[in-house]
Amino acid sequence: MEPDLQVIDDPAGAAAELIVGASGHVVLTGGSTPRSAYERAAVRRPDWSGVDVWFTDERCVPPEDEHSNFRLVSAALLDHVEGATVHRMRGELGPHDGAAAYERELDASGPDAFDLMLVGLGPDAHICSLFPSDDALAERDRRVVGVEVAGMAPLVPRITLTLPEVNATRRVVFLITGEGKADAVARAFSGPPDPRAPGSLVEGSPLVLMDAAAAARL
Repeated sequence: MEPDLQVIDDPAGAAAELIVGASGHVVLTGGSTPRSAYERAAVRRPDWSGVDVWFTDERCVPPEDEHSNFRLVSAALLDHVEGATVHRMRGELGPHDGAAAYERELDASGPDAFDLMLVGLGPDAHICSLFPSDDALAERDRRVVGVEVAGMAPLVPRITLTLPEVNATRRVVFLITGEGKADAVARAFSGPPDPRAPGSLVEGSPLVLMDAAAAARL
């Protein structure tokens, strides 16, 4: 990996700008920092015609549950714009049935490669719901898999895109803030690829938007 590391005052604002300019097949993620980016993007771009919205991962809960990534993205962005075609991961089906259903949807109406994917980085350096050294991280044939045991809270099963789907994406953008992520940032972007730090397994030249606190140990 040869990441484009950018330490800036307002990473969420920079991410919002990228989202506002996006077209084609766009993959969104959950989290408090992305939520800020989505809220800004909703104000700046009310018409999302021509954009297919997909998700990096989902908790296996109903869509109205407080832990649902879909609920977060809807409240911050999708409920305030028009025209987007939204492809929701159906967490209520459970990890394996939900993953199979999303994979069928990807095969039927998804692209061979996504145009833009926004990801976070967990304090354990996980991306999507691909946790350190989990079996899902080694999957190379499936596009979507179920994760029965989450590596961090909330401790509910997950549905996640696999690493090949991430690595096939035309532009991957990390959005990372806060000193609590500094160790994870160093592990993901300062050393060799390591399954114990899934973020380090992203290939190519991802754009990494982070604040000074997150970059403190680079």
